Amino acid sequence: MNLHGRDFLKLLDFTPEEIEYLLDLAADFKDKKQKGIPHNEYPTKNVALIFEKTSTRTRCSFEVAAHDLGMGSTYLEPTGSQIGHKESIADTARVLASMYDGIEYRGFDQEIVETLARYSKVPVWNGLTNEFHPTQMLADLLTIREHFGYLKGIHLCYLGDARYNTGNSLMVACAKMGMHFTAVSNKKYFPSEDLINTCKDIAKETGAVIDFSEDVMAATKGADVIATDIWVSMGEPEEVWEERIKDLSPYAVNSKVMANAGDKAVFMHCLPSYHDLNTKMGQKIKDKYGLDEMEVTDEVFESKQSLVFQEAENRMHTIKAVMYATI
Repeated sequence: MNLHGRDFLKLLDFTPEEIEYLLDLAADFKDKKQKGIPHNEYPTKNVALIFEKTSTRTRCSFEVAAHDLGMGSTYLEPTGSQIGHKESIADTARVLASMYDGIEYRGFDQEIVETLARYSKVPVWNGLTNEFHPTQMLADLLTIREHFGYLKGIHLCYLGDARYNTGNSLMVACAKMGMHFTAVSNKKYFPSEDLINTCKDIAKETGAVIDFSEDVMAATKGADVIATDIWVSMGEPEEVWEERIKDLSPYAVNSKVMANAGDKAVFMHCLPSYHDLNTKMGQKIKDKYGLDEMEVTDEVFESKQSLVFQEAENRMHTIKAVMYATI
């Protein structure tokens, strides 16, 4: 499998076989990491990490992965570059591509990372946009495969706001890998019709199932994976919290939902999560709306069924695979 020079912008651009290859490569890197086997095969390479939206997991994953591969990395925080302000996306891409061997972008519209890739002569990787989160999907798929031993036929239910990057990307990932995806939410929070139709077309080739439900108990009965995300995405105004809480509270993941799915079911969340009051934002929500927990209860988050920290670790291994394969 040769992915040299390829951009990694969304899973829609990759075949199931290519995705499986990246998962195998990530699993191999994880094994080497755990055994202390060096794999610093790119000592002369350097990567640029553009973060218009900050992140703990994405930044650490890219920086540690780059270091393990022997590469240098430059972190460009929201105020650390002129991208989109004094310098166009196209010009930024050409400048960085002349100095670096790969460029990561985490920020807003998908069109920005697509433009970076169009004007860059080196691989561009999507660390998150409003529409897609492909590096998270590789981590999720690796985590599911590690736990169950396979992907095809796994039933994943996503509860909450499925219109943005995580919901969109999980639907794409499931379609690509022959899984069963169910978005469980108020119907106004389902993905766009265009993306749904695209995924259903893919599903015809892979055997995947793509469906939607507003009935939590009916949809999650016997499911393998229960997944969710925070209800208000980064960059959205705080004013939307009241509406989201009203609309999405019936779709919070609690012990009743997990029991309905069954003992074999696991819980996944890309983090951060509002499962307690140990954050400033969590306390702010408590003070304003009287909620101790949001999209998932602390009981579920801390349970034996929760794979959230294994999932978080796998961000680094899968990102390492992407960088290695494309550089």
